[in-house]
Amino acid sequence: MKKLKAFEADYLATGHHARVEYDTRSERYFLKKGKDKKKDQSYFLYPLTQKQLSRILMPIGNFTKEEVREKAQKLGLSVAQRHESQEICFIPDNDYVRFLRQRIPSAFRPGPIVDRENRVLGKHKGIAHFTIGQRKGMGIAASQPLYVLSMQSDKNTIVVGPSNQLYEKTLLASQMNLISKAKITKPLNVGAKIRYKHREAKAFLSPQDTDQILVEFEKPQRAITPGQAVVFYDRNVVVGGGIIHKSGEKNLDKTA
Repeated sequence: MKKLKAFEADYLATGHHARVEYDTRSERYFLKKGKDKKKDQSYFLYPLTQKQLSRILMPIGNFTKEEVREKAQKLGLSVAQRHESQEICFIPDNDYVRFLRQRIPSAFRPGPIVDRENRVLGKHKGIAHFTIGQRKGMGIAASQPLYVLSMQSDKNTIVVGPSNQLYEKTLLASQMNLISKAKITKPLNVGAKIRYKHREAKAFLSPQDTDQILVEFEKPQRAITPGQAVVFYDRNVVVGGGIIHKSGEKNLDKTA
């Protein structure tokens, strides 16, 4: 919005694979999945507000990646055959470790690796090197494969266990931003994604007394990760999303 004001422009056009449409019935701007389902980026855009959506254009969202390349080729644009970048745009040198170490040095302190019974199995070189569901890089000899189940940043501890312990059916989401609805006042069936490449799963939303939503999946989901986004869909329309606060029935305190 600041850039629009600086350029005295009415709209900002982006290259995201998603679509923005105004719904006359609800009088709200909708964020929708892009035509190219393999490239759809609506998951990342759930934080956009109604004010922001009213000033954003996403023309790429109406085409597949191949169609965009064809149009660029016909226009003689040099980017027509450019390789796609898989990196994060704000880390151009691809040195993620340096980027994190400069901003979160505490995430590189050595600490214990334990199981769910709090038995120490090994030692890690910093929680920044791990993610939930990870198997490699722990340096632990065990009778069965072990995976990262959770990271306790307050204790600088990695909790590991067998693969079956990675699956949970519930999570609590906070810092909610709703798009197609002004608020959720009653239980709602949706499709939910807990990460960008996650296959959308059927879920049931229950609003809580606080600014949180309880999400109950029809089937257990692997590696639900606190701190990542969970985004809700009604077919092609983004209902909204939030940040995963907790997961698993044993960890959920609905008043937390």
